[in-house]
Amino acid sequence: MNISKQNILSALENITVSGEGKNMVESGAVHNVVTFADEVIVDVKLSTPALHIKKRTEADIIKTIHENVDPNAKVQVNIKVEAPTKPQNPNLIKGKPIPGIQNIVAVASGKGGVGKSTVTANLAITLSKMGFKVGILDADIYGPSIPIMFDVAMEKPLSVNVGGKSKMRPIENYGIKILSIGFFTQPNQAVIWRGPMAAKALNQLIFDAAWGELDFMLIDLPPGTGDIHLSIMQSLPITGAVVVSTPQNVALADARKGVAMFQQENIDVPVLGIIENMAYFTPAELPENKYYIFGKEGAKNLSEDLNVPYLGEIPLVQSIREAGDVGRPAALQTATKTEEAFEAITKNVVQQTVLRNENLPPTEAIKITTMAGCSAVKK
Repeated sequence: MNISKQNILSALENITVSGEGKNMVESGAVHNVVTFADEVIVDVKLSTPALHIKKRTEADIIKTIHENVDPNAKVQVNIKVEAPTKPQNPNLIKGKPIPGIQNIVAVASGKGGVGKSTVTANLAITLSKMGFKVGILDADIYGPSIPIMFDVAMEKPLSVNVGGKSKMRPIENYGIKILSIGFFTQPNQAVIWRGPMAAKALNQLIFDAAWGELDFMLIDLPPGTGDIHLSIMQSLPITGAVVVSTPQNVALADARKGVAMFQQENIDVPVLGIIENMAYFTPAELPENKYYIFGKEGAKNLSEDLNVPYLGEIPLVQSIREAGDVGRPAALQTATKTEEAFEAITKNVVQQTVLRNENLPPTEAIKITTMAGCSAVKK
């Protein structure tokens, strides 16, 4: 088949961009096609900044042209992201950004016990090792674990004067600034609070603290999709959310709900991606073997189903659990497979955050009103 613009367009009609529903020619994703001898240049416009969608689109175009037009064609694909602009609602309320904090990333999970706090702690350490200034807000009111994981469970935040006002100074260890309700309760004391009390405590941790300059604030959310999550998103304009899950179906079902919560029209927090924790187990005596105890690639498949980025996997390693228990996150260890895994995932989180900031408008904090005994969520 001759290399012509019409032949190229006919071939590209076989490709459907994820999330578009139509083939890329019909949907208008193909902006322009230029052919010259054995060279083909395809300009494409996408409405999603997700890196994995861009890479898949480029690979599909090259493959389709080689298979349907000319296997020797020199193909160049130029992809531009044009996220649709959303109409401004005059009733939107702006979130109260914390001065000096550049990015606020919520780390969530639908199900408890999937390692969300462990991932948060090690993301923070890896970001710090990359040169970023990092803080953690432990918003898991009823089960705070970040103080234990950073070996600061017995510490108490001190008061510091900032601009004539008394503020809490976050506890700091390994270069990470931390605030948690765990600093204000006894180890054997249960937090038995209704939603309004928990929300008030969170607001104090957020706005009555001297966080200083931070490139990233990570918020360790409690499991599920409830009142605490709404309170956080009401208080802060979240840059994006990361959802953690194990590969097993019961965890994936809840992770799907977690993604749906952030993507709900009236909440609309960008999902930076999904992380698969406890992806596989490799015994020390059989370093080449992988045992998929909780299932294989469940979170990866979920990310493809939901059209959100897959940020990577973390193996089930005993030393990760031991490191958290003794208050020294595993990512502090150097030249290990664990460090490599967290580094790869953290790079993807940073990359998706950059793409999100380049291609999407700032997130609005949501407005919550009470109607007929139920929470109504507005923007």
